[in-house]
Amino acid sequence: MYLSNLKYKILVPILWCVFICSGTSQAQIKDTIITIKQLQFEAKKALDNEDYMESIQMLNDANKLASLPKYKSYKPDVELNIAELYYNLEYFDKAIEQTEKAINDPEIFKNKHKLGKAYNLYSIILISQGKTEKAKKFLFKADSIYTEINETNKAPLHYGKGLLQLRLGKYEKAIPYLKTAAKEFKLNNETAQQLKAYTHLAVALTLVNPDLYANPLTEAKTILKKIDTVASNYGYNKLLTETHRINSQIYIAEKNQKLAEEELKFYFAQKDSLRQVHLRAIERGLQGESAIGDLNEIIASQQSDLRKQDKSLFFGKLTGWLSIALILILSLLTLSLYKNNNLRAKANKLLQDKNTELQEAKEKAERASQAKAQFLSTITHELRTPMYTVTGLTHLLLEEDPKPEQKEHLNSLKFSGEYLLSLINNILDLNKLEANKVELEKVPFNLKKRIDGVLVALRKSAEAKNNTLYFDFDNTLPDIVMGDSLKISQILINLISNSIKFTENGNIWIRVKNIESTSKRAVVLFEVEDSGDGISKKKQKTIFDSFSQGSLQINRKHGGTGLGLSIVKNLLELMGSKINLESQLGEGSKFWFKINYEIAESNKKVKEPETPEAAPKQDDVFEGKSVLIVEDNKINQMITKKIIEKKNMICTVVDNGTDAIKQVKENNFDVVLMDIHMPGISGIEATKSIREFNKSVPIIALTAITIEENLEDFYKAGFNEFIPKPFNAEDFFEKINRAMRGNNFIVK
Repeated sequence: MYLSNLKYKILVPILWCVFICSGTSQAQIKDTIITIKQLQFEAKKALDNEDYMESIQMLNDANKLASLPKYKSYKPDVELNIAELYYNLEYFDKAIEQTEKAINDPEIFKNKHKLGKAYNLYSIILISQGKTEKAKKFLFKADSIYTEINETNKAPLHYGKGLLQLRLGKYEKAIPYLKTAAKEFKLNNETAQQLKAYTHLAVALTLVNPDLYANPLTEAKTILKKIDTVASNYGYNKLLTETHRINSQIYIAEKNQKLAEEELKFYFAQKDSLRQVHLRAIERGLQGESAIGDLNEIIASQQSDLRKQDKSLFFGKLTGWLSIALILILSLLTLSLYKNNNLRAKANKLLQDKNTELQEAKEKAERASQAKAQFLSTITHELRTPMYTVTGLTHLLLEEDPKPEQKEHLNSLKFSGEYLLSLINNILDLNKLEANKVELEKVPFNLKKRIDGVLVALRKSAEAKNNTLYFDFDNTLPDIVMGDSLKISQILINLISNSIKFTENGNIWIRVKNIESTSKRAVVLFEVEDSGDGISKKKQKTIFDSFSQGSLQINRKHGGTGLGLSIVKNLLELMGSKINLESQLGEGSKFWFKINYEIAESNKKVKEPETPEAAPKQDDVFEGKSVLIVEDNKINQMITKKIIEKKNMICTVVDNGTDAIKQVKENNFDVVLMDIHMPGISGIEATKSIREFNKSVPIIALTAITIEENLEDFYKAGFNEFIPKPFNAEDFFEKINRAMRGNNFIVK
């Protein structure tokens, strides 16, 4: 391998000099093309063998040759090889940059096979970044091209489809795609790719629901043995490392915590070593890119000199000077290269220093981001737990017919608890937006019904301040549009609530207008106008910043966190829009924004969020019903029990998951209220165990943790409902009643 690499190191500079100084004959062109392709082949082989340094060196040399004007048509193909290398080094941003360069190169569109390959690779890299919607679009393009040209090797396409389904959590759909890909890679003698497909297949098998796929763990173990054998023979250390992570998932599923921890510990140790190898290879690749940029400048300069020299020789017919001119050019080139080498050495040293600084800064930023996320998760749980005590005891005291002066104090306490909970929720929402953890849905929904629902929810708040709500909806707007109905609800709730807060004895107008439409799209203008206090010109510049309010006096008078408008701004930017404001102090305010909606097909059935059937309010609905409370906190046990016993329900209390499983086996309960974090087994594990022998008993997650992002996983585990602590008593009993009646309505 060293002699082969030395051959290219000698050959590539010679080819540059020959090209620059004497033009290119057909034989030379052919030799250079062969060299480029041979370098690509050797780079691919080195990549499969996890020899990243060798692969980068080969691709840098190929890229230098492909940068020459005569061989520009080969550059996109080399860039795709570089993108694949960066993808394997887990440098996804650079992989995306290189792939986009290749896709945007006009040369790539001349070859359908290469274009399909580029789209397929781009989709796989996007999947690694979690950009599933964009990845799905390019997978579809690749599939269409392969169908058009009757491509027989569809292994990479099946591999990409399997990765997409795996990323979306549709494990039963991912399995057949990954099996097909592994089989086709084997037929093509692509051993490394075959093992990668098997690795992702094993992951899918450890996560798939056993009710949907028979004996997945047994099959996963068989595949892991095959990977281990072949990877050991070929020295594929990265794949061998991944087997330990998958083994840990199998042990977790088998509830073998000790072995799972050992496998994870070994995996992280090996992963750290691999990461260091990756970083060194990435650094080498960045240095190669810098060298190519310098070379392009030299080539451009020398070509300009040659053209001028050729023109002079042509008109003067001074052929005798040609040799002298060539010698002079070679001398200048040698001098230039010598100086350039010195400059490049200094630049490389500077680049290495900067890379080290950037890497350290990146690691610090990642640690800070992780610490922030962990802090918010911890502090949220820690705040919600005592707040449940405060709000629960307040509710109980208000139910016990307090004296008028006591009731006034209790209502103040209730308001303060609700205010603190609103602050926590707003901070969490803003943190998700700033961390880019919020994704947009694109589903059909009825726009007018969605806004009607928002106004119904806010009407009591408006009436409490003697305000009148006016709703003007443009009848030329389509009934059903495609978009994220929950996000538009959240935006309007924040804007209208803001107007209600700063308006008393006034009017609030909500207008929805059709300002531009075609048969497929409609641009909708939303306006929220009030006759309230208004906002000064100075404060309008900062009103959408986090924790910003009009003034200290306004904060004291109306309260609030100053986060609502910041959340609106971030949500609209996520949707490709922006918030606008017109206001004068003392004369009210008007907020407006535009959203471009796609019109849903008329024959498409739209499932609007249903309003759950109101639970009967009579206490006899709950009287005599048996409830199992699973809660490790003694105070929370007491509060939940007292609230439930107010409805004459029979309570049994246990403080861990093991006792909960035993109680459900031995007794018949009408409903189970399950905490999540408990000593011993968690509420999720306890629920899964109960569902193995009892499919019918309603189980409700009653917890202080925020699980909205993984709500679907909780329903898969066997929960019927989710009630966050602290809770509203009416919602609490409505969900209990709905669960007991077998209503599967899910509150999103």
